Amino acid sequence: MKVVFMGTPEFAVPSLDILYQAGYDIVGVITATDKMGGRGQKTLIESDVKKYAKDKNLNILQPKNLKSPKFNATLKALEADIQIVVAFRMLPEMVWNMPPHGTYNLHGSLLPKYRGAAPINWAIINGDLTTGVTSFKLKHEIDTGSLLYQKEIPIYPFDSAGDLHDRMKWIAAEVVLDTVNAVKDDKLNLKAQDESLVSHAPKLNSENTKIDFNKTSKEVYDHIRGLNPYPGAWMKINGKKTKVYEAEYEVIKTDLLAGILKSDNKTYIHIGTKDGLIKIKALKISGKKMMLTKELLNGYKIMED
Repeated sequence: MKVVFMGTPEFAVPSLDILYQAGYDIVGVITATDKMGGRGQKTLIESDVKKYAKDKNLNILQPKNLKSPKFNATLKALEADIQIVVAFRMLPEMVWNMPPHGTYNLHGSLLPKYRGAAPINWAIINGDLTTGVTSFKLKHEIDTGSLLYQKEIPIYPFDSAGDLHDRMKWIAAEVVLDTVNAVKDDKLNLKAQDESLVSHAPKLNSENTKIDFNKTSKEVYDHIRGLNPYPGAWMKINGKKTKVYEAEYEVIKTDLLAGILKSDNKTYIHIGTKDGLIKIKALKISGKKMMLTKELLNGYKIMED
């Protein structure tokens, strides 16, 4: 089995590693192009997948254009039997339809639930108690291909998106290996997705990451932890955009109306919700570093509503 692996972030590294450790012939690793970053945009930033591939002396390709005739000729010359995609980008048909055994994608949900760009975040935002990973065979419409393997993962009450991400990447790797093994052994049991169960996980943006304090305390709490550490749930404090990373919630009777802010000047900033209040524990006000609320309140005056 000749395998081409496509991925970019740290989430994809365990999946590439498990195939490498299993002895599969990884004939190519496709990843994002290098970028300039750091102070003054002077440091060349390589993807986590590229760093791993370099360490293992794997063949690395970093196409800017996946439809480029030159790239497609190079990819075809690798004569891969299968392509595996973990946290990469949308592929044109000429790429995903190239290998004889097809291209399989790893998705961070139990499809058809949470099709889209941010399944980990939305599962927590929506207060789900479980989620999972899915391998499926790519076809035209995004995240709609036939399912091969799925594994369920619990979401714990205090999980942030970062916590779930860090557990999920190891389960994802196991599913990737199961997928390639099944293709190699000709033990495929593909099944169509049930369209009646479809839900979506749209791309995160400034609008859908803003905190709505008219919701219940639990819903606001889930919103905050579902966006921690990236991109961060936000509100405004002292007229400045503020990202909230950690909070507690209480369902109690309070004089604070939804969205009204009050500080105890010691440890917390309290904000009213539909049925109680949120107590902000860690935040980042625009122009300042991320810090605990008690650190911020030691010298920073909060303008209360």
